Amino acid sequence: MRLDLNLATRPYEDAREFWSRWGLGVGLLALLTLVLLGFTIHGWVDAGRDRRAIAQLQAQIAQKDNERARAQAFLEMAANHSTRDQSQFLNGLIQRKQFSWTRVFEELERVMPNRLHVVSLRPELNEQNQVEVEMKVVGDTRAEAVELVHRMEGSKHFQGSHMESEAQAGDNAASVTATVRAIYVPDAPDHGGK
Repeated sequence: MRLDLNLATRPYEDAREFWSRWGLGVGLLALLTLVLLGFTIHGWVDAGRDRRAIAQLQAQIAQKDNERARAQAFLEMAANHSTRDQSQFLNGLIQRKQFSWTRVFEELERVMPNRLHVVSLRPELNEQNQVEVEMKVVGDTRAEAVELVHRMEGSKHFQGSHMESEAQAGDNAASVTATVRAIYVPDAPDHGGK
């Protein structure tokens, strides 16, 4: 039997040497591709679960909004105006009841700088039903009132503190009167873990 080979048109290739050199690299690339494909499929499945959870939460929000709109429409009926007004009045009383003069003065004692004195203190409910405290203080310098505002910002019981106005106090040009406002948070944990 005679076998004709023309090495000029079909050069000799050693397949064993090719696979021994490049086989490990090709195998690692194939393995990396499978791992990345697995991560992609896992992420896609997780994203599908997240999309379903978001859709459920949005449906619940829409349901609660509808319930709220029905309740609001019910309260707006002419026959229910007195009940609504009484409910708002009672809710306002409950909100005011949360205001503890003792706790406010204890917290003010912690944050009040030396040589600064409270002249008046007036709590009131704002539009968001938060207790807002308006305080008039008298001190020797403006810096003491600014220090009070900074200390109130660091307190857990006062939020959004700011100096609303300041003026020289009466006949004594050496003292300053300032009006400070802040939101009082009665539920905040006390300092020192009390």
